[in-house]
Amino acid sequence: MNKLVSIKDVAPRVKQYEVEAKDVARHCKPGQFVIIRVDAEGERVPLTICDFDRAAGTVTLLVQDVGYSTHALSKLKEGECIHDIVGPLGNATDLSAYDNVVLVGGGIGCAVIYPQAKVRMAEGRPCTSIIGARTKELLFAVDEFRKDSKELLIATDDGSLGVKGFVTTVLQQLIDRGDKIDCVFVVGPMIMMRNVCELTRGYGIHTIVSMNSIMVDGTGMCGGCRVTVGGETKYACVDGPEFDGHLVDFAEAMNRSGFYREHEQACRLRGER
Repeated sequence: MNKLVSIKDVAPRVKQYEVEAKDVARHCKPGQFVIIRVDAEGERVPLTICDFDRAAGTVTLLVQDVGYSTHALSKLKEGECIHDIVGPLGNATDLSAYDNVVLVGGGIGCAVIYPQAKVRMAEGRPCTSIIGARTKELLFAVDEFRKDSKELLIATDDGSLGVKGFVTTVLQQLIDRGDKIDCVFVVGPMIMMRNVCELTRGYGIHTIVSMNSIMVDGTGMCGGCRVTVGGETKYACVDGPEFDGHLVDFAEAMNRSGFYREHEQACRLRGER
């Protein structure tokens, strides 16, 4: 059992959980993830580690209430426990080869890129960060990004904060003003990652994406998280979760990600009753 040390509402239907997990906190690195079960009969839910405290033995997870299990998690209170947490899983992010990095996060994907901003700032090699959402209320960690970025740029669909438009709008502005960009690391909805990759492809800018594929065991055994990269089958849990975005078959990945949407919505409705 793993205690929920703190719970904070950060956006509508989005909560930040600080979870007691000493072994995970001791070994995890930015870019890795965990798999949790809310209860003994619950499904296994993969969640990116968005921060950690080795001394306190805790990891921080950002969770959007979208399905049955995440809704069940949203009902728990501080001091209560989830059944188990497994990790760290996946490969850590390595941006050490790049001097001028632009981090791009959409919605809850900002939780994945923030640790990179924090680490790079601590190393004295800060990144430019671009974060976006439909409206300002859905943005995550604005103050933290501002503190840990060389420059923070914001895009909202409705223009409620920052540039009115998409993260690609802001990224194009960076390119147009002549910024030297060695690498773009982008995390968010599949369609957003695809659009960023299509933009950077034309400029030859290396682009890394983090694939949030359907996942069950997290060890490469089930094959549920498979994704085609450069014509080869890869598994997000053990080969990723990060890949060269210009090699990812996004059409296939987007199709697979929607396989269980109706089932998930039906399960959520049952859980709300």
